[in-house]
Amino acid sequence: MKQLFFLFALFFTFFQIQSQENLPTDYLSKEFHRGRREAFRNLMPANSVAVIFSYPDRVFSKDINYNYHQNPDLYYLSGYKEPDAVLFIFKETQGPEKYNEILFVRERNASKETWTGRRLGTEGAKSKLGFTTVYNGKDFKNFAIDFKKFDKIIYDKIPTDIGNDKSGFDLYGLLESFKTKAAIIQQNGASIDLFTHITNSLREIKTPEEMELMRKTVKLSCIAHNEVMKAVGPDMSENEADGIHAYIHRHYGAEGEGYPPIVGAGANGCILHYGENNATKIDNQLLLMDVGSEYHGYSADVTRTIPANGKFTEEQKAIYQLVYESQEEVFKICKPGTPIQDLNERSREVIAAGLIKLGIISDPKDSRIYYPHGCSHFLGLDVHDKGNYMGNLKENMVLTVEPGIYIPANSKCDKKWWNIGVRIEDDIAITKDSYENLSAESPRKWQDVEKLATQKSTFNEMKFPKI
Repeated sequence: MKQLFFLFALFFTFFQIQSQENLPTDYLSKEFHRGRREAFRNLMPANSVAVIFSYPDRVFSKDINYNYHQNPDLYYLSGYKEPDAVLFIFKETQGPEKYNEILFVRERNASKETWTGRRLGTEGAKSKLGFTTVYNGKDFKNFAIDFKKFDKIIYDKIPTDIGNDKSGFDLYGLLESFKTKAAIIQQNGASIDLFTHITNSLREIKTPEEMELMRKTVKLSCIAHNEVMKAVGPDMSENEADGIHAYIHRHYGAEGEGYPPIVGAGANGCILHYGENNATKIDNQLLLMDVGSEYHGYSADVTRTIPANGKFTEEQKAIYQLVYESQEEVFKICKPGTPIQDLNERSREVIAAGLIKLGIISDPKDSRIYYPHGCSHFLGLDVHDKGNYMGNLKENMVLTVEPGIYIPANSKCDKKWWNIGVRIEDDIAITKDSYENLSAESPRKWQDVEKLATQKSTFNEMKFPKI
């Protein structure tokens, strides 16, 4: 019987390896992740250890989970994409085994992999991710790490709302073992602040490998926006426009979207994080689309606002042009050395002056009524990526520039402006002396938007049975 089980396990392992053909070849390399760990280690103080846990699974419905999304910091430092894991990075080499990092992972399990997919296991983490010291999660509880000898334990906020499968070596079990070993009773603010400082410093500057993925995720997002500009019409639903984005993202190999898509027509476009996307007709209104793909973990964040019938009304055009001018003024100061806060201030100055000129407000302070958010945020593994927002722009930062104006019904202005919501959002990379607009492929000028709307989309020709 043991021989039979061994043969089954051997066959299963062989089958799993064979079935991994035709996978993408442009994932970040194990050398990239190793280099990021070394960069992290260089920023650690003497006699310290960093602890990075995976994210937990999240329940979608009853016994079904959402598609798993890894803790971006753990992925950045390891390339590991599975739950129930923890990475330790040591400043100095440890023990007679001479290791300076340890990764604990989910154990291979033929039965569970049949149901929920392949696992790397310890050997996979060594061969594919480049780790030398890897153990199964179940080994952590009795693993000899004397945390008391370190001057500093560096870790992020420890999650509390996670499931417990009672095994003792799921994420819950790993966390409990860590808290016991490290004698952590409550959050250590200094350790968390140090972790945040290190990860902010690293992730706000993109490496060439990351920049390649950023360009790709933004480019395919632009293609999706352009296709909707060509396909849109008054009878299209918000959900259908959303679906065109999703199809194109996946056509080019993106795993999904970097955040819940915002596809809002008319009044819905005045809701900053509108997410229902369920209006059955756009009608002759503006359609605001804030949709960006996620390609190999890296998120685009592109917003375009378009007229469903292909032509802006005079009021729509006036608001759109003001947002465009605000964005253009911000671009002029996008270069190394500019304080990041200046981007927000400059965009707001332009918006306030324009709203006063249009008679929508009389006091510049009231611009916040119609422009309630900031102009820029970092972009990368998180759509609102890590970085130092109180610092200056630096070469190889990637940020958004996204001014907007939203005038819901019953606003204290002439009703001709009501239900006009406009946001134009582009993704820029800071260069040595200036910036590169990664999303320039999707038109921003109102004249160019109207011109693209005259073209036909392949989606216009698609016919489906009526139901």
